[in-house]
Amino acid sequence: MSNIREVARLAGVSVATVSRTLKSPERVLAPTRERVMAAVEQAGYRPNLMAVQFRSRRTGNLVILVPTIANTFFARVISGAQQAAQAAGYRLLLCDTQGREELERQFAELVYAYQADGVIQLRAYDPFENAPADADVPPIINACEVLKAGRYPTISLDNVAAAKAMTEHLIASGHRRIGLIKGSKNSPLTLDRLAGYEAALREAGIAFDEALICHGNFSLEAGFAGAQKMLALAERPSALFCENDEMAIGALKRIRQAGLRVPEDISLVGFDDIPMAAFCDPPLTTISQPAEAFGAKAVEMLIALIEKRPLAERHVVLPFELTPRSSTARIDNTGKR
Repeated sequence: MSNIREVARLAGVSVATVSRTLKSPERVLAPTRERVMAAVEQAGYRPNLMAVQFRSRRTGNLVILVPTIANTFFARVISGAQQAAQAAGYRLLLCDTQGREELERQFAELVYAYQADGVIQLRAYDPFENAPADADVPPIINACEVLKAGRYPTISLDNVAAAKAMTEHLIASGHRRIGLIKGSKNSPLTLDRLAGYEAALREAGIAFDEALICHGNFSLEAGFAGAQKMLALAERPSALFCENDEMAIGALKRIRQAGLRVPEDISLVGFDDIPMAAFCDPPLTTISQPAEAFGAKAVEMLIALIEKRPLAERHVVLPFELTPRSSTARIDNTGKR
């Protein structure tokens, strides 16, 4: 097992410099700090977190791992987390991981370097998955896109029920050909929302049609490309369900470029209820979920873990609401609106 002396040897510095870098990085020159941290990574050195960090002092810092800060939903989650952290006397360290596992591990390990007390992960990836079973894993909360059967406390939405409710809303309005633009391929959100969509079709006696499914990645561009694929079908869908609002907004642009109207020619719905959804033309029918509450609850639960207080629940499911607006229209059995 590596130790602090091995790190010092690899970095070409003294043991005292390694210790200072880990405990008070602001007191070490940047080139030296970078060399030491590279040696820490190379050696696989992990200080005894429980014996040192928690017995001595806390940093007052919380790491939040965000797949992309460009996503409006995550921006709202961060806002809720920031307010809750500040109110509790903690600071939030925002880490944009770009969905890259290497970055997620590096940022999460700020806890091991005495720069943070705990981690909030907003993506279904465990940054400590390779840690030994008996290792001291720092306090971590998994929120939004949760790990299935994960070992950490989680905060989620019932995405199956929410997607089912939206699909049922479209079916109740007379739609039978409902296109679905999915999110990222392996995302639990994507899989759950697809499952909800399929369940609603099945219960309504509507056959599942693979041609009406399009893979996306939760971006504006994916919505635009997905709508283009749907509109090119010999029999285009009468309604289009996008797994988030940003894709729906991208789809809206492509639909208009094709000379079609929403909802007169095609109904369009999204998911998340980002602020822009209510200001689209037409305003977007969507699933509202409490983004700020995800962040606030994650901070509340993480601080409880840090302070060794019991959690009331290890898996919190937040409520959703279907918010109908004017991007959808009823049609009769002939497809007329």
